[in-house]
Formats: sequence, structure tokens, C-alpha cells
Amino acid sequence: MKKYNFLYKIVPSVQLVNTTFQKNILGRITKMKRKVLSAILAVAMVATMMVGCGSKEETAAPAETKTEAPADKATEEAAKTTEAGGKIGVAMPTQSSERWINDGANMKAQLEALGYEVDLQYAEDDVQMQVSQIENMIAAGAECLVIASIDSSALVNVEAQAKSANIPIIAYDRLLMDTDAVSYYASFDNEGVGTAIGEYVKTAKDLEGARAAGESYTIEFFMGSPDDNNAVLLHRGVMGVLQEYLDDGTLVCKTGRTSFEDTCILRWSQETAQQWCENYLTGFYADEDLDIACTAFDGFAYGVKAALQGAGYTAENWPLVTGQDAELMACKNILDGTQTMSIYKDTRLLAEKCVTMVEAVMKGTEPEINDTETYNNNTIVVPSYLCTPVAVDKANLEELIIGGNYYTKEQLGL
Repeated sequence: MKKYNFLYKIVPSVQLVNTTFQKNILGRITKMKRKVLSAILAVAMVATMMVGCGSKEETAAPAETKTEAPADKATEEAAKTTEAGGKIGVAMPTQSSERWINDGANMKAQLEALGYEVDLQYAEDDVQMQVSQIENMIAAGAECLVIASIDSSALVNVEAQAKSANIPIIAYDRLLMDTDAVSYYASFDNEGVGTAIGEYVKTAKDLEGARAAGESYTIEFFMGSPDDNNAVLLHRGVMGVLQEYLDDGTLVCKTGRTSFEDTCILRWSQETAQQWCENYLTGFYADEDLDIACTAFDGFAYGVKAALQGAGYTAENWPLVTGQDAELMACKNILDGTQTMSIYKDTRLLAEKCVTMVEAVMKGTEPEINDTETYNNNTIVVPSYLCTPVAVDKANLEELIIGGNYYTKEQLGL
């Protein structure tokens, strides 16, 4: 600035202007410094408040939690459940049967409501497809597997893979055989299903009265798939009731096919059941009516119905026809008289019990179990929860099925 002092002498007004300019600049700088300092202090205060709030949240006293509003508690619990959730693989056998569609849907809905991610797959009765689906579930990070098998003997190796990866397995409705990788089994009492079918036949045909009167009824059997342990147990239950009447001639099986090996139908095929019934009616019942078609599945009952209609049976000589699963079509057939009864198995309840097992293995707790002796899979006895099956016919269908909100009147055409 010294080199320009001569200007101030020559032009005093310039000095005045310059001095005024300097003062203005300095004043502005001072104000800016104050603003910057204020901003820094403000940021520091906000940061301190945020840290303080965070500390209070982490060390909240139990007393404060107790006084939370119910809605806040529910939200907090839901958040905890979601955080605790994981990926669950659900492998179902087929969508060709209504019951498996319902099983899968119920399972998925209940697990998702608890915060789990669900990978639901149907293998359409293709054994290798089910193996591949389970392998993919393992590779994709499933933390628990629920398996309703097509052929459990084909799953032994993939189940071993799951065990090696510390992935627990729950057998759903069909017991997984020859493996120690299964943790629990959720099903209906499958021998009880057979017993209920047998008891229904015994009561409906009054077999005790027929025996006393020296009368007899003809009967043919259509049992489940040989690769399904449930089918073996169901046949055992049926024969536990009816064998004595076969032995004394009160029941007459004209084909002579009463053993499980002679009556089992691979993959629970409706088409095979229809073909068998058509052959039986042609070969053994040309001159005599079939009185009882003892089938283990609603799908078999549909096949039998088609065969009977093809052979000219009417309401006057229509046989007693049993089934299992209380599918919508079966219930309609019960109402119109072309199927006599079915076994009502509420898949909502079965899914619920299976979900409690999933929760248990995911959280390291114990689920409710009511059978620790029956289900030996040739390697271990699998802890199980067995739901109770109920026989349904025209007399109690409205009470059980409609009253239980399983199907509506509109669905049943009522």
C-alpha cells in the first residue's frame, strides 16, 4: 500500500473512498466469520443431540417399554419377527391334486405372515424335478426345508446335502424314509385315516348285522402309491377293521386283490384307478353288482365314478364309494350321491402345525409333538405331530365343511 500513498496526497478523496471501502470489507468479513462460527456451532449442537437420542434409545429402561401403547408393541414385535425371519424352501409334489395346492398356499401364507421368505415349488410328480428343486433351494440359501415327497427313496442324497449344510428338514404329510436328516414330521394320523374309512364301511353296511344274517357284500380296493409310507399305513388301518369280514365271507372281493401290493396305485393315479375299475366291472361284475369301492383318495373315487357311469350304474345300484381329502369336487359328489364319504383333513391346521415346527428349528426351541413312537423311517423314529382325520358324508358335510369355513355354500352350489 505504501507505493500508492502519493495518490492520497494528489487525490484526497481517493483516500477517503479507499478508507471507507476497507472498513466495509472488514465489516463484511467479520460478519461472515460470525455466521460461519454460528453454523459450526449449530452443526455441533445437532450432532450432540443426535448422539444423545441414540444413547437413550439403546439404553431405554424396561419401565418405558411396559408403558408403550399396544399398537406400538405389536409393531415392535412384528419388526422383531421380520428381522428374525429367514428363507424357507417348501417342496410340494404336484398341482394335479387340489389338496396339494391348498397345502402349499396355506403354508406359504402362514410363513410369510411370520416374516419368512418362502420358495414354494411343485414338481408335478416328477421325481428328478423335485430333487433338482431341493438342490436349488439349498444353493439359494434356504435355512429350512419343508418336503412333501413324491418318492422319498430318491431324496436320500439331497437330504444328506441339506444335513451337511446344517439345513433342518421337516417332512410334510409324507414321511421321509431312510434318512437321519429329518427333524420332525407333520401329518394326519394316516393309519387313523384308514381306520376311519374301514369303520365307515362297517357301520354304513352294518357288517355285524350282515354277518349275523348270513349276508355278504362285494368289495374292491384302490389303495395309495407304493412309494408313499402313508399309503402303507392307510391300508393297514382299513384292513385292521375289515379283514375279519373278508375272512368270514361277509365281505367278498371277487378279484382276490386285498393285499397292499395288489391294490396300491403308483403316484395315486386317477387314470389307473379308473382303468382298474373298468376292468373289474367287465371281468368280475358282469352278472353281479359291485357293492363297495373302498378307495384311499378322492381322485380314485372320481375314476371309479367314471367307470361306474360307463358300465351303466345308476342311483338304484350305485355302490358305496369312499375317498380321502374332502376336495371340492368330492364334496359336490357326496351331495349328489356319486361318492358316499371322504376324509376331511383340514390343511389349514396341518400347515399351522408344520409352521410351528419351522419356527422351532429356526429359533432352536421345541415344537409341540404328540407321537414319538410310530414313525420309524428305517433309520430313526421321527418326532411327529398327528392331526385327527374326520369322516364326512352328506349328513355332516354342511356342519363340518361349510361351518368350518373350508368351502362356502356358493362353492358347493348350495
